[in-house]
Amino acid sequence: MAEEKPPADAKVDEAAAAAAAAEAAAAAEAMRPIIRKIIVEDGHAGAHGGAWKIALADMMTAMMAFFLLMWLLGASNEDKRKSVADYFRPASHSQIVFGEMAGSNGLFGGKSIIDTDGFPFTAKQTAMLERLTPQAQGGPAESFGSSKEENNKDGPSDQDPGNQGAGTPSQKQDKENFEKLEKDIKQKLSESKQFDNIKDQVSITREKDGLRIEVIDKADFAMYASGTAEMGGKAAALMSEVAKSLKPLPNKLAIRGHTDSLGFAPDSMRNNWTLSTERADATRQFMQSQGISANRFSRIEGVADTNPKVPNNPADARNRRVSITVLNQ
Repeated sequence: MAEEKPPADAKVDEAAAAAAAAEAAAAAEAMRPIIRKIIVEDGHAGAHGGAWKIALADMMTAMMAFFLLMWLLGASNEDKRKSVADYFRPASHSQIVFGEMAGSNGLFGGKSIIDTDGFPFTAKQTAMLERLTPQAQGGPAESFGSSKEENNKDGPSDQDPGNQGAGTPSQKQDKENFEKLEKDIKQKLSESKQFDNIKDQVSITREKDGLRIEVIDKADFAMYASGTAEMGGKAAALMSEVAKSLKPLPNKLAIRGHTDSLGFAPDSMRNNWTLSTERADATRQFMQSQGISANRFSRIEGVADTNPKVPNNPADARNRRVSITVLNQ
């Protein structure tokens, strides 16, 4: 029996199907996304950023400034270093009185800092200010910056406003008078037997306004009777000696009364303010009766218990006292 052959149409269909499948596969392959995987190997390229350059630049700048400072210190003498120190001195030690140099006539009088006439004050300039004045504009005027470096070695001079005239004749005279007054009062108290028990109640202190003499109460001694402005006998004898020592001096006097914190009865019309003022005025009247002129008294005031000598115990007897300040001329 003879073998049967597939018809010719069947072969054509298989070829067409194969071609269609191949075409579909090609189309699908063309639509597939392309994914690329890039692998970077670790190496030394990560250190090539710019951050280290900034750090290095900062370090080099700091080192340059440090070595420049060392060179300047080594090349300058002691006078120049003193001038630099004076230039950076705090304002509390400045040679300029800022209270008088403010506003429209301020520190530079409304002028630029580089103006050669921009320093309208009578105080001497430091040597540093003289060096900073632009020399191209003729330098400082004759009336300004006339100081030399040796004049700045010990800070502001006696004539500087910031030194408050410590070297003026009146200040020197006050110093001598205060020293003599303190010595005289202490000597009188130590030589007299009637003051043996109360001589320690007299305190003499130097302060910015002058010389303060305080008569302080204690448990067994009161300058005034309790709640009154009547001076006791011992207190009167003590104040008489103080007045004799004060009488020859030309200085004006300021008297201040102090009390403790113990008050008056609620229905009383009096208080510690009036009591302290009355005691201060009673002291003035007594000293005036001892020969001190009335025009010597500058002010009389009472501060009640607002300024206690023993803050931890406002009721302490030592808070009751009278202060006599011999004012500076």
